[in-house]
Amino acid sequence: MNNKILIIDDDIKLIELLSDYLQENQFDIVYILNGLEALKEIEKTAPDLVILDIMMPGKDGLEVLKEIRAVHNLPVIMLTARGDDTDRIVGLEMGADDYLPKPFNPRELLARIKAILRRQHPAQEKINPLIIESNELTLNRASQTIEIKDTVIDLSTTEFNILEALMRNPNVILSRDQIMNLAMGRDFMAFDRSIDIHISKLRAKIETDPASPQRIKTIWGTGYMFVDTV
Repeated sequence: MNNKILIIDDDIKLIELLSDYLQENQFDIVYILNGLEALKEIEKTAPDLVILDIMMPGKDGLEVLKEIRAVHNLPVIMLTARGDDTDRIVGLEMGADDYLPKPFNPRELLARIKAILRRQHPAQEKINPLIIESNELTLNRASQTIEIKDTVIDLSTTEFNILEALMRNPNVILSRDQIMNLAMGRDFMAFDRSIDIHISKLRAKIETDPASPQRIKTIWGTGYMFVDTV
């Protein structure tokens, strides 16, 4: 059964684009063109995730988000065309799970949707919540250790958290700010370039050839992806 996504946006061209792209990736799509009927549509269609535009006539996205959060815990990704961080910060403080500034790459949105839904449904994961294994690499959250072929690898707390975030979302492209949000919380600034330094250090410790990494791939212009071939 496909996950269902509700898009709330007054841009019909964007809705058509996202609907086609997400349907191709095995999602069912419903949409409305304003926030006035948001709660009624949620009750009617029971979506697994909401994509919500901030700038809409009649009732803006932040107002709609507040109404949703008063009665529902379903994940919400906010869209904004504004240039500053105010809407993003307010949206996250009000309970949005993630945000994307317009214009954006649909692949980026897809990656974030998959990551959020994976966290929402941990029972669907085939891994022990405390143990993640992939390609002779074992992450043990209980002991905060990493092992490769029974050899313990020394990681800093930040490196461990970043690797865990990547391994819990195998074969999913995660942006730099998304990795930092997953690994370190919402206090970090978006697009913090220090993530590249941490990834470089991680590769030096867990890759056979850090210059040609096989576990942590760079997705140019987007972010990183942990490759699980098992």
